[in-house]
Amino acid sequence: MSNTLKKVQDLLIEHHNAFENAIPLIASENVTSIQCREACNSDLSHRYAEGWPGERVYAGCEWLDQIEQIAIDLAKKYFRVNFADVRPISGVVANLVAYTAYTEPGDIMSCMPIPSGGHISHGPKYGRVSKNLINGTAGAVHGLDIEYLKFNWEEMNIDVDQSIAIIREKKPKLLLFGGSVFLFPHPVKELSEVAREVGAKVMYDGAHVLGLIGSGYFQDPLREGADIMTGSTHKTFPGPQHGIVLSDTKDSEEIELLKKCAFPAMLSNHHLHNVAGLAITLAEMLEFGIEYHAQVIKNAKALAQALHERGFKILCEHKGFTESHQVVADITNFENTIGLGGDIEKALEKANIIINRNLLPWDIVRDNRNYTNPGGIRLGVSEVTRLGMKERDMVSISELMKKIVVDQKKPEVIKEEVEEFRKDFQTLHYCFPTKTRAYEYISFK
Repeated sequence: MSNTLKKVQDLLIEHHNAFENAIPLIASENVTSIQCREACNSDLSHRYAEGWPGERVYAGCEWLDQIEQIAIDLAKKYFRVNFADVRPISGVVANLVAYTAYTEPGDIMSCMPIPSGGHISHGPKYGRVSKNLINGTAGAVHGLDIEYLKFNWEEMNIDVDQSIAIIREKKPKLLLFGGSVFLFPHPVKELSEVAREVGAKVMYDGAHVLGLIGSGYFQDPLREGADIMTGSTHKTFPGPQHGIVLSDTKDSEEIELLKKCAFPAMLSNHHLHNVAGLAITLAEMLEFGIEYHAQVIKNAKALAQALHERGFKILCEHKGFTESHQVVADITNFENTIGLGGDIEKALEKANIIINRNLLPWDIVRDNRNYTNPGGIRLGVSEVTRLGMKERDMVSISELMKKIVVDQKKPEVIKEEVEEFRKDFQTLHYCFPTKTRAYEYISFK
């Protein structure tokens, strides 16, 4: 067994060393502060606390109750809301809380199609798109019937007029905005007004753009017509892997409903160590979030422009490419050289440039491609921005990507350039200062 211990420790250290020398561009990832990591490594990881602070089923909750209340109070302040539940253990669980509160199995929910950027937690139980089987959380777990909104491929956004017609015809119980490909604000105000006509509740899955919204960027869904906003807390919001439910309702009955749909409906224990880490990250974002998220958006635009200038077909040039942390590229022009999304993902990974392949809206229905090797790639700049990178560094990243994808240089050679580039970015920014490096492996003796 001692060999197993050493093997796991060695692999952890190798992982940390790799990311210390990598360019991490996964849009759904970020890196927490050292103080957040310290909280997540605390004794709270061993404890249980079912229920709401002050209303626990377990004893021994005196200190963690206070920590959770701090997280709730900071979340209400940062997101400018009347109600915050920091107990969901993921964005998917947060979505299930909202589904449970506002719908019954068999009800209709309208949202974005998954191939157009909708998340798998929004999907039907056994909905088929071409030859691909989609088994999503909304249908498989909560039994919802899904009627997709109409998506405009050129604008990479929901088509307002055609979606209005769908809402009026299908009369969903829940209208859901948000997705995993999220370049531009969704038309919350326009479609929420129609949702009210048919008696639908309005939900906004802010998992990807949660930090941007909290810091006052992108859009303000709860003031634009949404009844509830859910999210995961580790993307543009650079906290631990956890979830959150937010609402501006002052209705005490609705608040009690939301609380009960988290516990006991969806949760037992709710990973208390991550609640502590979340409290610390909320304090960081109240202090540094406006500056951080302004730079995230600047970096996304700069990376998109630089890649565009180097032969990458970045979507939505006519709209300035992006208003979020994400950049999406159609890389089918490289199909006969380096390959498609899966091939490019692997080639870049060999150089320690970490990205993900991504379906384009037309991949399945028009071009008969699937997620294993799609026509697109998705990039996110939240993590590299946290490392202190600015617009000029996005140009350097695009040049490194060009050498592999366009110039077809050996990734193993470019890996040395990546490591050299990363030497200047080993400290976390937009958080309280520490001497520990961003990816330093912390060993307990």
